[in-house]
Amino acid sequence: MIGPYCLICFEKGWIMHVLLVNPHYPISETPSPPLGLAYLAACLEAAGVEVRILDFVVFPYSRQAVETVLKKFSPRVVGVTSVTMTFDNAARVIRDVKAIDAEVLTVMGGPHVTFCAEQTMRCLPELDAVVPGEGESAFLQLVDAVKTGGKWHAVPGVVYQDGRHIARAPGAVAPVNLDALPSPARHLLALGRYRALGMPVSMTTSRGCPYKCIFCVGRKMGGPVVRYRNAGKVVDEMAQLSALGFHQINIADDLFTADRRHCDTVCGEILGRRLRVDWTAFARVDTVTADLLSKMKAAGCHTISFGVESANENILKTIKKGITPAQVVSAVKACAAAGITPHASFILGLPGETPETLEETIRFGDRLKEMGVHHGFHILTPFPGTEVRERCGTYGIRIITDDWTRYHANRAVVETASVSRQMLDDVVVTWENRFNEWLGDIQKRTGTGEATPEEAWQLKRLEHTVLIYDLMMGRVLERKGRGPEGHPDSPAVDPIESLANRLEDAVTVSRQQLLETLSFAEKTGNLTRRNKNGEIHWEWVDFLFAQS
Repeated sequence: MIGPYCLICFEKGWIMHVLLVNPHYPISETPSPPLGLAYLAACLEAAGVEVRILDFVVFPYSRQAVETVLKKFSPRVVGVTSVTMTFDNAARVIRDVKAIDAEVLTVMGGPHVTFCAEQTMRCLPELDAVVPGEGESAFLQLVDAVKTGGKWHAVPGVVYQDGRHIARAPGAVAPVNLDALPSPARHLLALGRYRALGMPVSMTTSRGCPYKCIFCVGRKMGGPVVRYRNAGKVVDEMAQLSALGFHQINIADDLFTADRRHCDTVCGEILGRRLRVDWTAFARVDTVTADLLSKMKAAGCHTISFGVESANENILKTIKKGITPAQVVSAVKACAAAGITPHASFILGLPGETPETLEETIRFGDRLKEMGVHHGFHILTPFPGTEVRERCGTYGIRIITDDWTRYHANRAVVETASVSRQMLDDVVVTWENRFNEWLGDIQKRTGTGEATPEEAWQLKRLEHTVLIYDLMMGRVLERKGRGPEGHPDSPAVDPIESLANRLEDAVTVSRQQLLETLSFAEKTGNLTRRNKNGEIHWEWVDFLFAQS
């Protein structure tokens, strides 16, 4: 049950099938298992729906893969999520689904379509409906209507095709009671693939953001009033995730430190249980204190990410950030005193950006680096729904393109009056080159034995990640990771050596790296060897929970 306002009671009879899809997302963006879909799936299962999740972040996409699932699972509804950068990939899924089975009801959700639903419907006629905002309640109501033959297009807030017109159902769904939500259905996710890639796993302790930054849609998606989960349930989930072997849990709240009492209670619950868990969180520099940081560190927090955005005070005021560079320095010093690593994120190309303010921000980043801060630069990306996009003329921003595949914040899609796209790109490219030079230096010093063990492992873990990802997305194990029980997989032959023999012609790395990566994957429990009807099958350990 997820609360009386959205309790769905399906009529007895056939079981409704719903397929949820996570479209492709670049591994360079450090993705984590799709938490939103897991929550949605949990609510559907609690209502008696049979659910499957296709995750094309860790499985290669093909129309054939979609067709196979549609034929075997026969879903009545297919729901696809997306952020702006992945919208084109999500749209491809919708088009393929409709081409394979025109009777399937296609639905999209997520922040991108929430704020440009009508535009999405116009450019994607294969899409039947958009469920905006928090999807748990509205999507359940839609699925229930499909199941019972009701008017699914009457669900409050749903946008849909009405003949030649696009319509939006009147009304709005009440905010979700977070403590009434069932636990995310992570048993439907291929968590093992994310773990094998060294990706973190995410969870939330709250939804909503009280701040009004003009470049963000967090407040609009989650609401201006922050809703909190019960600390006991939060730490129950942390304990469960910690037991799965992920190296890190990311608390993905818009702002974990929005309320001091909530932070104290969660940290106190962790400490009271003597739970040892490594986690990270997002914070603002004006919401942390020495005492709070000390308690977070004691509870297992090792890194905090701060949105600094700019070093220029006028720009910070324009974007309604509400912080100052002095507060940034103070927060960084407090993190150092507590033993927490601070990470600072900057956004270039904000309203009022000039060559002088760019240089000011770059110098500030260098200063923070000297203070032990990890920092990075992104470029303003005016996502649908943001104030900076809706009032770009007022803010002096020129939007260069609406090619959503370019909305990854790593290359310019905006310009200001005195800062061109090339100037913005040059800053980010220079920073990327510095990072690559740092990796190259570690590689060189590793070869001479001068690198620290921590540095050498960072490089080796990255090599493992790249190769494992290539093996996964190329379906190399599925194609080549099986053979007869006898030679060359006999007891006299090392199994990893034998597997490397099978895979060697499908990879471009050295045999030594292939052996090291396969051995690492097996030792960490992410690669397994099974005997099936006299054949040896090497497989990725996809599911970390027992399948029902």
